[in-house]
Amino acid sequence: MARSIPTTGALRWARLAICTWPALALLGQVPDPRPPRPQPPCAATPVPPYPALDATPTLMAWDPAGLGRDWTPPACTGWTEPGFTSLVAMTARFHHASGVAGLLQRAGAISAYTGMHYWSVTGQRWKTLVVHSNALTGVAGHSRKDFGPEELTPGSTLYFEQEDNMSGKASYRMRIIAADAERLVFATENISTMHYLLWPLFKPGELQSIYYFQRETATVWRFYSLARTGRKASTLTTGHDASSENRSVALFRYLAGIPTDQEPPGAPR
Repeated sequence: MARSIPTTGALRWARLAICTWPALALLGQVPDPRPPRPQPPCAATPVPPYPALDATPTLMAWDPAGLGRDWTPPACTGWTEPGFTSLVAMTARFHHASGVAGLLQRAGAISAYTGMHYWSVTGQRWKTLVVHSNALTGVAGHSRKDFGPEELTPGSTLYFEQEDNMSGKASYRMRIIAADAERLVFATENISTMHYLLWPLFKPGELQSIYYFQRETATVWRFYSLARTGRKASTLTTGHDASSENRSVALFRYLAGIPTDQEPPGAPR
């Protein structure tokens, strides 16, 4: 697995630049001492890059010390607030024969998220990530059946409720940004406060993710996800990048139709 820049990546990147600078300077090639910045596939080369087909996903994590607490998200994410507490990007290439319709069906099958597994770094075993999940009729709506393809159209906003193994039950907003034969993009964020026991972890809008699917061939797709916790997130959530990475891998596997507890885990330690 290629985990290009873990939590301490900014420091490692700086040391690499310092060590190689003298030699490269003689060749007229001075490296950029800054760590690479996350870049979704929005008319630009993605960072991190895509791995080989069906290889373990590529994961990259940043901390505020590396990018700055006032980091500005790429405009194509639609995120307006600067900064972050944690930031994780993931790329993958996978086989998928059902086209965008199949991907939309899995994204809209909110109840099927129930039972999703992820690798617990702390417990060193597979655990249930999503305890319960269901679609909602609106912002403060009631439980309803899963979303159908006719509802998952560009510009639509949908709501769902989910209970995970750590932060309990919360409500979320899903925005469908693009959906055509070649591309699917959607984003999610919490719209209610998330807690650990009685302690608030994330206020509304502090837990955001965006997902990009791009067709490569008739049966091969590229995937990119970017997930962040806002800079006002509880300090209890810091220092858990491996957990965030494994949650990203779990969601990707679900959407791609891959068993979420398939070996090896994304970030084993």
